Amino acid sequence: MYINHNNIHLSENPDTIVWKYLDLSKFLDLLLSKKMFMSRSDKFEDQYEGTFSEPTFEEIKKIAANNPEFLDYYKSHREKVAISSWHTNEYESFAMWQIFTKNQEGLAIQSTIGRLKEALQPEKHTKQYIGEVNYIDYKKEYIPFDDNFFPFLFKRKSFQYEREVRIITDVTEQNISINDGLKINVDINALIEKIYIHPKSENWYKKLVIELVTQLGFDFEIEKSDLESDILI
Repeated sequence: MYINHNNIHLSENPDTIVWKYLDLSKFLDLLLSKKMFMSRSDKFEDQYEGTFSEPTFEEIKKIAANNPEFLDYYKSHREKVAISSWHTNEYESFAMWQIFTKNQEGLAIQSTIGRLKEALQPEKHTKQYIGEVNYIDYKKEYIPFDDNFFPFLFKRKSFQYEREVRIITDVTEQNISINDGLKINVDINALIEKIYIHPKSENWYKKLVIELVTQLGFDFEIEKSDLESDILI
């Protein structure tokens, strides 16, 4: 379930639009299982995930000089944190289509911050937190470490285009072991406001998505992205 956290910054506007770009197989897995997959934080392509900037690391090393377990905790903690990434934007993102979908066959889930919070309520085994990612210079800027979530809410400036909002789960207290990730219960109808089909997809692909969604008992609004619509002149 969603838990508010005073140290985690998030837009107060529940209508803030967020997106998730994914392929059809992951989308169908979401609908069939009614569970959202969250990746383990150290399994992302970015090796800096869940780590600290250089100024912060230097401070942590000083503290850990007489307490090695302090540093070991931060190294192992990444294995206990799972993340679901969402993109904040009022409109579709051409870059996100390019990065997160392949073969001109993918789709985008449009949701809102308010919907994310509501959708997480069915999950009773773990707690979820939602926060905006901060983009900083890891060689110069400091990441606070007085809160266990902070390392997972900072990324390098080269990722600013992601405009990321994260759903974060820490299973340390539950002593749960997670491999590649964690699946949590979600309210699908609350989660999904609208579905956009890949702008370069063929018409048959849109019809297939509509048919599959209908057969599974959902009635989301589905339309093809207009990023590739005909020019006027």
